Amino acid sequence: MLCCFCASLSRCSIDCWGHFMFSCVSEVRSMASKTPVGFIGLGNMGSPMAKNLLRHGYPVIATDVFPESCKELQDEGAQILDSPAEVADKADRIITMLPSSPNVIEVYTGPNGILKKVKKGTLLIDSSTIDPSVSKEMALAAEKMGAVFMDAPVSGGVGAASLAKLTFMVGGVEEEYTAAQELLTCMGANVVYCGQVGTGQAAKICNNMLLAIGMIGTAETMNLGIRLGLDPKLLAQILNMSSGRCWSSDSYNPVPGVMEGVPSGNNYQGGFGTTLMAKDLGLAQHTATNTKTPVPLGSLAHQIYRVMCARGYANKDFSSVFQFLREQEEEPEKKGD
Repeated sequence: MLCCFCASLSRCSIDCWGHFMFSCVSEVRSMASKTPVGFIGLGNMGSPMAKNLLRHGYPVIATDVFPESCKELQDEGAQILDSPAEVADKADRIITMLPSSPNVIEVYTGPNGILKKVKKGTLLIDSSTIDPSVSKEMALAAEKMGAVFMDAPVSGGVGAASLAKLTFMVGGVEEEYTAAQELLTCMGANVVYCGQVGTGQAAKICNNMLLAIGMIGTAETMNLGIRLGLDPKLLAQILNMSSGRCWSSDSYNPVPGVMEGVPSGNNYQGGFGTTLMAKDLGLAQHTATNTKTPVPLGSLAHQIYRVMCARGYANKDFSSVFQFLREQEEEPEKKGD
């Protein structure tokens, strides 16, 4: 009887040991499958995005024009190289997060660009906000080298990038979407396939045009209410339980003191710069002109943010439009004096 019990115990031990070993091998295989990911562009958005890839166990090979940004990511465990071409030589999945269309063109097709050393089959994901026509141009250039290019601009801002809660709008070959999604879910809460190359950019441009219009409307409304004697916190509370509620009123209020943890509470430092908003509105205007689409409020928003850039607001968060409007109302009073 004892022998039977011992034999049963031995079989149980062997089964448990086998299950343990299988689990270990599976885990090692899973870790091994996480091949290096290239990341180019370590600015306010790119840096936290790359850090989230590291946190998910992906080896990151990166580069940026600013050494201090590279050093910060290197301290987190990334390998730093000197150029996009060198990154392309070491990684077969590369993410770019750059300020503008010219930057994207340079990083992909310049003398030390990605396409100089890109390997066949490489997946290129661009999360910059650029002209959809440039995304299509880069996709064609990548295709000639045997690589696949997808546009995947983001919404959510620096806070969402740090918390891996971005929304990605993806355009490109549908068959490659799953491969892109694997990486993007490490950096975002929502990943949406929009269609062919350029459609991700189209969605982002439309979103940011509405964001700018909404922010200006919120700033105007809050300013009017304050001038009429309403407490700004009370007014924000009323708006956010009423039909006027929007993201700019309940999550990113432009009035100093109304909310904590937003740029308006920090002299409009950090966040999404006025220059970048003006750039995105310019993209919206360009595409609207090309498609003969009337966008009167988008046009006015573009004009307002361009004027702000010329009047010292270029490096402030785009919610500083509230401060800009307050200064406009002070100017006639000064002239009257």
